[in-house]
Amino acid sequence: MNAETPFGAAAREQLDRFPLYRWWRRSIVGSIDHEHVMEKIIAESGWSPRYAFMTMMSAGIAVLGLLLSSPAVVIGAMLISPLMSPILGLGFSLALFDFAEMRRALIALAIGSGVAVMFTAIIVLLSPLQAPTPEIIARTRPNLFDLAVALFAALAGTFAIIRGRGDTVVGVAIATALMPPLAVVGYGLATWNLAVLGGAFALFVTNFVTIALSATIMARIYGFGHHLSSQQSWTQTVLLLLVFIVMAIPLGVSLRRIATEAVIVSQVRSSLNEQFDSRARVTQLDVNFDKTPIAIRSVVITPRDTVQQAGKVEAALRQRLKRLLTLQLDQVVLDPGARAFDAQKEELRQAGDAATAETALVSTISRALALAAGTSPEQVLVDRDHRRASVAAAVLPGADLATYRTLEQRAATDARGWTIALTPPQLALPEIGFADNSDELDEAGLAATEISIWAAQRWNLPALAVPGLPDTLTDKPLLAERRARRIADLVTKAGLRPTSAPAEGQRFRLAAPTTR
Repeated sequence: MNAETPFGAAAREQLDRFPLYRWWRRSIVGSIDHEHVMEKIIAESGWSPRYAFMTMMSAGIAVLGLLLSSPAVVIGAMLISPLMSPILGLGFSLALFDFAEMRRALIALAIGSGVAVMFTAIIVLLSPLQAPTPEIIARTRPNLFDLAVALFAALAGTFAIIRGRGDTVVGVAIATALMPPLAVVGYGLATWNLAVLGGAFALFVTNFVTIALSATIMARIYGFGHHLSSQQSWTQTVLLLLVFIVMAIPLGVSLRRIATEAVIVSQVRSSLNEQFDSRARVTQLDVNFDKTPIAIRSVVITPRDTVQQAGKVEAALRQRLKRLLTLQLDQVVLDPGARAFDAQKEELRQAGDAATAETALVSTISRALALAAGTSPEQVLVDRDHRRASVAAAVLPGADLATYRTLEQRAATDARGWTIALTPPQLALPEIGFADNSDELDEAGLAATEISIWAAQRWNLPALAVPGLPDTLTDKPLLAERRARRIADLVTKAGLRPTSAPAEGQRFRLAAPTTR
């Protein structure tokens, strides 16, 4: 620690005149064994083989929980994450202006974070499940509330370690906000999904910095660094405020946007209710903020005598919101008979509730499919009538056709009755293998054939060229011809037309047919 300056000593003598300050020094600072706390923090804040192993295990559990969309598994990773140790070391070193400990903690944190990201990326690359899940999506859009979560977690965790209340509280309070977003960074790196990677990294940095600086604040409250000079204390305070302000501004903007969208939806619903009779009911409301101008779609159940002109309702909405917008208004007109009206209204109310749930499902499908394909939700084509969603996937480094097919299958699993079509980039079809001296496809060969047929269907190819397939049947076909016919039968069964192509020795690889 730095020696106290004469000016600092004089200032402290002035403060000693205040009863509250004397109480704080006696009851708060005096009750803490500062040396014991610092020995414990320093002992656990550096790099060690145990730290590396525990970080990898925590990261592995976290990424598997995210891929399985299992909150229970993700919580397991939170409980054993060791990242809080170097972060606490960094926070206390900032409070003490201990640059040696600060450098030691930063090195441990950087190495641990890098190991966690690389380990989770390897797991994702080896996993057949690579589609983004709700657990992954939830960690890609940080806002001011995430900063508040990290702040409260850090304050609770630092209090626990200073007061000796148990390591479990520290692990739960601090690790909760770190390992899952770090695992999502590894997922984004493995799938080369920059939107996921960037959002999760922003969340990790927000949480890590907030936790470290909150630990610094708690350390100063409990008397760590009270021998620092007045200049050092003011420098520390100003830097803390600046960092929190710099982080809070973009996160506040994100939170404000979310809140503004919620207010606009409420205003739109209120305005629609005002435009129609009290017997009418807004059963479906979908506001698309990604379009310019804002696109609004609504379904209103109304008696025949209160039907409104869509243009008039749209003009009223523009005047109410003071924004440019487009309105697609569908009015379900009911006959005015009392009992008939009530029965029809109740029937359509139930249908409207189902439509609202369907709209939410469509939004979820679009977002998940866009993340799987590495594109934006606006590029997903949704056919509500036929319950079909399709998207053209971007080129993902290291991904082959099997990867894209797995992404599509995972997205279809979460789509509940929808047909999902993910069109892969134009990549080479896989090579098809057979059992030795046999015309029977081995397991890998059958999988390669299925992938080739799937890719051809997604590319809208009417036919596939089969190497070695003769134009006419022969009485005693050779092995290569029998193999070609076996593949051709599978192509025909899938609804495609097999065409002949020059053979390439004993190798079989389907291709788009060439024009003769």
